[in-house]
Amino acid sequence: MPSFDVSAEMDWQEMDNAINQANKELIQRYDFKGIKTEIKLDKKEKSITLWCSEEAKLEALNDILQNKLIKRGISLLSLDYQTIESAFGGSVRQVVLIQAGISKEKGKEIIAVIKDSKLKVQAQIQDEQVRVTGKNRDDLQSAIGLLKENQEKVKVPMQFGNFRD
Repeated sequence: MPSFDVSAEMDWQEMDNAINQANKELIQRYDFKGIKTEIKLDKKEKSITLWCSEEAKLEALNDILQNKLIKRGISLLSLDYQTIESAFGGSVRQVVLIQAGISKEKGKEIIAVIKDSKLKVQAQIQDEQVRVTGKNRDDLQSAIGLLKENQEKVKVPMQFGNFRD
């Protein structure tokens, strides 16, 4: 029976490269002279910590990071911004969670989108991915098109792989 997998993989090396490039740009930028900034990646926690000594510069710091991520081919849908918190000495910190893999809740949303479309395919959650099966290839291709259209709604950077006939 034909099938494919929907996953949300993260290229950690590209993420690391983007953060290193952003840090290099921060050192060179004139508007960040004399302002302490830091971007840290924690792969175990699947998070990025943005820290800035001036609250007004946090948004610019975030823009630099997002530009580097886009250039490296990392979807911004994989970022989940938490609230801005005050740190020591008037500085601010923001934690950005990284979605690597599809959680059970997001998997249920993906399955709901497929079921609402009335396509003749079945979807089931398998670990951190969703397997979609159907009787013919055309239905599966329609399901891929449907999921690509609804990617912004579900807020998951989806990759489609393991397509089998």
